Amino acid sequence: MIEWSEQHQMIQGMVRKFVEAEIVPNLEQLEHGDLPPYDIMRKLANTFGLAEAARLRYEAEKRRALEGRAAEPKPERNGSAAAADAVAMQMIPIIELSKYCPGMVTAMGVSMGLTSQAIMSKGTWRQKDRWALPLLTLEKIGAWAITEPGSGSDAFGGMKSTARRDGDDYLLNGSKTFITNGPYADTIVFICKLDGGEAAARDRKVVSFILDSGMPGLTQSKPLRKMGMHSSPTGELFLDNVRAGRDRLMGESEDAAGGREGAKATFGTERSGMVAMAYGIVERCIQLCTEYARTRVQFGKPIGEFQLIQLKLAKMAVAQMNIRNMLFRQIELAGHGKRLSFAEASANKLYAAQATMEVCLEAVQLFGGNGYMAEYQVEQLCRDAKVLQIYGGTDEIQTSQIARSMLAGEG
Repeated sequence: MIEWSEQHQMIQGMVRKFVEAEIVPNLEQLEHGDLPPYDIMRKLANTFGLAEAARLRYEAEKRRALEGRAAEPKPERNGSAAAADAVAMQMIPIIELSKYCPGMVTAMGVSMGLTSQAIMSKGTWRQKDRWALPLLTLEKIGAWAITEPGSGSDAFGGMKSTARRDGDDYLLNGSKTFITNGPYADTIVFICKLDGGEAAARDRKVVSFILDSGMPGLTQSKPLRKMGMHSSPTGELFLDNVRAGRDRLMGESEDAAGGREGAKATFGTERSGMVAMAYGIVERCIQLCTEYARTRVQFGKPIGEFQLIQLKLAKMAVAQMNIRNMLFRQIELAGHGKRLSFAEASANKLYAAQATMEVCLEAVQLFGGNGYMAEYQVEQLCRDAKVLQIYGGTDEIQTSQIARSMLAGEG
């Protein structure tokens, strides 16, 4: 794929109209945390048929599973175009939303994507019916809880949250922080370690439980104050002897409970999606900066005529081209029934996050004093972009993952 098709451009136009009508007028309330994003998310999903499409895909997958049929084969020639197009159609709303409200993309992605897919990947069909389907259709809001106050990038080694067997049930204890949708989540995938046994704490089995808001002993904090992504509510979770039956254990078995590999797969998906977010932010910065460079007059002429300003714009354009090529590679791979390796997803995320932050900082600088003011959008985009270098794995973690893959002789 070398460019967006006419159909893609038509969808882009439709999403832009939605953003202009539903998000831009509410941007100040979303930005200051006065308006949770979930009603707008649901309206978006219903307007573009995302919820109904998710339901149909779910029903088809369940029907195949119950009939004992394997998943549909990877598309070859004719089917490859459809597979690539499906990925492109997923990226377009992310890009357009990220131009104004990247936080909403995060909130939606964690609920419809990470949380639901964790259940779809490792859960039983009884669990999928009960918890995954309402997440896929945005009837319910989900949270994927792995990060803890003392763990940070050492998510598994530093994990202290536990599940202790108590008869046929489990007692869950611990705390989680920086949890997207945490304050408002209806459904929570809680990742912890099995308590007991001879294994050292760092090496104990990692399991996942599916929890509901309001369970005795489960406390969800108010939204945390943070630097950016204000339209994505982030909170803490506290568990004090929360009783969970085996029906809430992912896969209803300790051997199929998600664990480390399930979380790794989730991180890979998350990192791939962040490239589309980065592209939307960069594209919006370029739109704002080129218009400002044409109209802002200093020393008797538009600042776009000064070479230093031209250098900033040119660097932004190069970053945009590189990130767009990353997006198109993902689309092409999908057309061949493939996806990015974990290392390549890490490399894409690393470059896209760093390049986006550089573009945003240059955008603020190009606007001068105005760029530092909240009324100019580059200030918001700069704050929002910073977290791309932190969540889903920090830049340092991405670098380490890429290097380890190289040393292991992987792809």
